[in-house]
Amino acid sequence: MDKMEAGRLFKDGQTVGFSGFTPAGAAKAVPQGIAAFAREEHAAGRPFKINVVTGASTGDSLDGELARAEAINWRTPYQTNNDLRKAINEGKVKYFDLHLSELAQEIRYGFLGKVDVAVIEACRVSEDGEITLTTSVGISPTLCRMADKIIIELNEAHPEALHGMHDIYELDNPPNRKTIPIYKVADRIGSPVVKVDPAKIVAVVRTNAPDQSRDFADVDEVTAQIGRNVARFLVSDMKAGRIPPGLLPLQSGVGNIANALMSALGDDAEIPPFQMYSEVIQDSVVDLMARGRVTFASGTSLTVTPPVLKRVYDNLEYFRQRMVLRPQELSNNPGLVRRLGIISINTAIEVDIFGNVNSTHIMGDKMMNGIGGSGDFTRNAYISIFTCPSTTKNGDISTIVPMVSHLDHNEHSVNIIVTEHGVADLRGKDPTERALTIINNCAAPEYREQLLAYVKANSRSGHIPHSLRNAFKMHLQFLETKSMKGVVWE
Repeated sequence: MDKMEAGRLFKDGQTVGFSGFTPAGAAKAVPQGIAAFAREEHAAGRPFKINVVTGASTGDSLDGELARAEAINWRTPYQTNNDLRKAINEGKVKYFDLHLSELAQEIRYGFLGKVDVAVIEACRVSEDGEITLTTSVGISPTLCRMADKIIIELNEAHPEALHGMHDIYELDNPPNRKTIPIYKVADRIGSPVVKVDPAKIVAVVRTNAPDQSRDFADVDEVTAQIGRNVARFLVSDMKAGRIPPGLLPLQSGVGNIANALMSALGDDAEIPPFQMYSEVIQDSVVDLMARGRVTFASGTSLTVTPPVLKRVYDNLEYFRQRMVLRPQELSNNPGLVRRLGIISINTAIEVDIFGNVNSTHIMGDKMMNGIGGSGDFTRNAYISIFTCPSTTKNGDISTIVPMVSHLDHNEHSVNIIVTEHGVADLRGKDPTERALTIINNCAAPEYREQLLAYVKANSRSGHIPHSLRNAFKMHLQFLETKSMKGVVWE
């Protein structure tokens, strides 16, 4: 059937699981049909909202269309769409943030209620119910198993030759959970397809729609310097014997800084060829694979721009031997992160002087995107690294503050902070030593004296030199004057 017919299959109050992890592999046609049906129902005075579960963020044709149609009741676990973000921050959509490694099992445990319908993008589906996914896996295997009904988006923009790129494996529920037999990044342990009862497939909607991946911003000097600083740190730790000489598998977050950082690592002659065990495989990783700088990449999503995806598809046999796409409960699994010795590199919104990290909220209350998988990796990494520019808003916001306005990753999980100014190694340091290290190495020069004065003013207050009266004074001043500069501590 077409997408409009499919949209009419949904009912108010249903919980719907969609394929996709970032715009890669996200359902594209059926959500548009649901949005159109929602508008019809609203115009007729009837309620219509669904609960939306995906692997992570999606494209505008899913999150954007449904948000603009006011068709979402609650949403989890991660999003990046402007219209959806606005609805969340205005209280029109209920949103709860989850660690991505936990989502599939929480669905299986019944914590999120029953999944009524799964909408899954595929490049192939057989008569006996074997589904070959496209550019992501995410939580699609669990959605297919748990949902009462399945709708397939058969997307001709992705070749059937993707068969063999995926490694589909689901964990058992406690108390029957077994060891996950992944001991090397390139190990494959599952099936190339998702297998379902074909009787559950109630519709197939044919599409020919590319992934709605966004272009990456040009690398500027700040992001380039952050990348060089991370590379220098890794080389230094290898020379000191704290990292094995062949490096360890790397995880990198999503976005412009992460993409630029991976390019910097690939260009550093002292960084040996390395492997990736991450959520997302981005443009820079594909380029490094082609150059032999990344020898293998494991992820749950191939999130690349259209020209890079064409490059992969034109050389599919080459890349199939060098990458694998897994369910996110494997790509982000805490036990595998610890076992493989992953070095995690993620992006912060702000960092406080003691090493606590905010990666989700602006000024404490406005949701940006969500925690994603950063917590899965950070808490369990061999070394956990967070990067950010030292300032934003033309220097009027310092990303290094006395106390983060929202806490996602606490000081016990964060090892290294990197900005364009340098590297703060927090390992083996007490709170005051951490504060001085972060300020002197990572804060923007125009904020260092101000932040050092904060530490000095509270140096006798206890184990942590904090002041409840002053901890958020930089944030409060920005809200009043649009600048954090020139704060005077009480």
